[in-house]
Amino acid sequence: MSAMFRPLGAALLLALLPQLGAAQEVSLRLGHVEAAASTTHVMLEKVAEMVSEKTGGAVEIQIFPQSQLGGQREMTEAVQFGALDATAGPVAFMGGFNPLASIMDIPFLYPADPDKAQAIRDGGFGDAFCDSFNSRGVTCVSLYPNGTKQFTSNKPIAEIGDFSGQTFRVMDSAVLVDSLKSIDVTAVPIPFGELYTALQTGVVDGEENPLDTIFNMKFYEVQKNLTLTSHGAIENVVLFNPAVWEGLKPEWREAITSSLHEIIPEMIAHKAAAGERSLAAIRDAGVTVTEPSAEEIAALREIMFPAARDAFLARSGDEGQALFDAYQAAYASVMN
Repeated sequence: MSAMFRPLGAALLLALLPQLGAAQEVSLRLGHVEAAASTTHVMLEKVAEMVSEKTGGAVEIQIFPQSQLGGQREMTEAVQFGALDATAGPVAFMGGFNPLASIMDIPFLYPADPDKAQAIRDGGFGDAFCDSFNSRGVTCVSLYPNGTKQFTSNKPIAEIGDFSGQTFRVMDSAVLVDSLKSIDVTAVPIPFGELYTALQTGVVDGEENPLDTIFNMKFYEVQKNLTLTSHGAIENVVLFNPAVWEGLKPEWREAITSSLHEIIPEMIAHKAAAGERSLAAIRDAGVTVTEPSAEEIAALREIMFPAARDAFLARSGDEGQALFDAYQAAYASVMN
């Protein structure tokens, strides 16, 4: 290098030193159970990039997909005890850890309009829901949507009366069991890995899952009917170890929370696109697809919502009532 370039090189190096130092300040590990191609993983990778940019490289978030760091229960416990910095987990898997998480099992909790649904999250309900985790040894920093559930069955399910007498597989949740009981469906908790065979052999008539899950798990191969009810919210939370979270500089915490919130519209669009691709393939496979009217959806909500709400409140005490009140206030503010 010629002498004339040495001062410039030294000056550039001196200018970069704070950034180089900052890049080594903190590295956080975040694990989740979903595939590398999933909306959750793709979007969390973008969040990591946003956080790095906002902090000048000071905060690195490493994302570990597909249960590389354990199942959801193991990762949640690892976050609680400080063996893992953070996890992004489906609320549906956390009822045993936080009984109030089962509020998300109430069907038709959110309106179909994703903007209105997000307004309910932002209207105090999301904060109240996150707070229900904070007393259980973790710090919840984000609640975000991850699609909605639809019904499939080998028997007709085009109208409310068609559900009567059928047997559906559900996750192990009393709220889900009672919500389906309200439309005369017998709900049977069956492990997810056994569901395809249960549908194929007629152990159950139907099930509920997001469109991309129905396609990716090939449930459409052993189901004749799909009804687009979008009745069940699939929500995820981002949980941090409290000591790790409090140990971050306030501006770093702000960078993480703001990035997680800013990415939500893109998350919704990404998940919707995956659902549309899945629905097209399911139609092509010959499955009968029913799209209920707004009036039919409202009638289904009028039956299922109260039954599920009562099941949730009966099992969650005063803490559950307070959370439901926060939901009701946010819902009324957005929908009225």
